[in-house]
Amino acid sequence: MQSSLRFAAVSILCLGACASREDRAPGQGTNPAAAGLDTADMAISQPPFAQVHANWKQRLDQAYVFVPLTGSYTRIGETLAAADRAVRDQGIEASGPPFALFYDDPGSVASESLRARACFPVGTRFTPKPPLEYAELESTTVVYAFVAGPYPEVPRAYPGLFEYMRTLSWVENGPIREVYLVDPASVSDWRELVTEVQIPATAR
Repeated sequence: MQSSLRFAAVSILCLGACASREDRAPGQGTNPAAAGLDTADMAISQPPFAQVHANWKQRLDQAYVFVPLTGSYTRIGETLAAADRAVRDQGIEASGPPFALFYDDPGSVASESLRARACFPVGTRFTPKPPLEYAELESTTVVYAFVAGPYPEVPRAYPGLFEYMRTLSWVENGPIREVYLVDPASVSDWRELVTEVQIPATAR
């Protein structure tokens, strides 16, 4: 993926469909806001992202279930909603907030061929039923930032992350992960939403 070109308009305002619901039995389904913002270990970057607060860390292994997407990244919201329904229908307990994985650069890959995954983390290995699939993210070094604002605007913060990566002489090394830390149904203003962006990186 050519990092400087990766400015997808990721339309996931319908992530609100993944909100915790009153009709769920206690302990069932997903609660995207369960992790809250206690994972934010540095300042949250604010639009228009003239300054992006970035750092790096070692990301641990992560098991997850997902619904794959091939096509425009603007469909990730509906795909997350489909994943949420499947997780609830199968009684799967998510271990944290939902996230998306983006594998291709929309600047060099045709829209209909873009690959992404709408994901929910889980604590143990198991075999889900379709449409869900199971996979594991391996531990790796990532450059990351916490980004405020509407989820479709998150890619506007990417240049700052890639600039920080360049100062380390690192290059992108895997799919970008966006972790949606705040449930859209829990806020009255999209500016209160926060995403953790993680970009796997390695030395040149």
